[in-house]
Amino acid sequence: MTTLTPATVVDRALELADAEGLAAVSMRRLAGELGVTPMALYWHFRTKESLLEAMVDRVFAEVDRRSSAEASWRQQLSDLLWSFLRAVRGHPAAPELLARAGATCENRLLTQEAALEILARAGFSPAEATQIVGHATSTLLSLARSQVARADEAESRRIRAFLYGLPPDRFPRTIEAAEPISACEDPDTYYEFGVTLLLTGIDALAKRRGGEALESPGET
Repeated sequence: MTTLTPATVVDRALELADAEGLAAVSMRRLAGELGVTPMALYWHFRTKESLLEAMVDRVFAEVDRRSSAEASWRQQLSDLLWSFLRAVRGHPAAPELLARAGATCENRLLTQEAALEILARAGFSPAEATQIVGHATSTLLSLARSQVARADEAESRRIRAFLYGLPPDRFPRTIEAAEPISACEDPDTYYEFGVTLLLTGIDALAKRRGGEALESPGET
């Protein structure tokens, strides 16, 4: 019999959310999965909201916030963004979960602190750094959400057929790009392009302060 602890509850809730979606997570369903009564769960989490907060904290616990003191701020930011993306990719429920809960959980705040520190070193003001962190988070979550949606080959074929059926006099470029628009891209290539685009934009802002050219943003 598994010992019921906050960690075991959170881990099972996250497994359930990743497998069936966040809507599948209820205290009654979770209790059944763990072989306990719902009241046993309320001993650890008084509300479902507190459970969702703990699930967010669990996702952010997977982010590696360590960075080499010798690395440039650009490389440190690249490493942090890639680590965050790996954590999110490991949990299909993460985009929806992070949008609903966990704004004040400890590991999320620590990840935010690490990002703000890196951007402060780059010369960005607190207001600018906050904007960058917010947009970067939204962009990476959107990348993860979009990749899941684009991974279905049957859906890709349906979209491709629809695009090829558009009036060519009105949508010539869309028809020309029907294959890449509807393709099930290689995930690593898809994420590499997205993160490179994001980091290039941040670097362009830094260059206004006389920064150096962007270092290679690829995952290491």
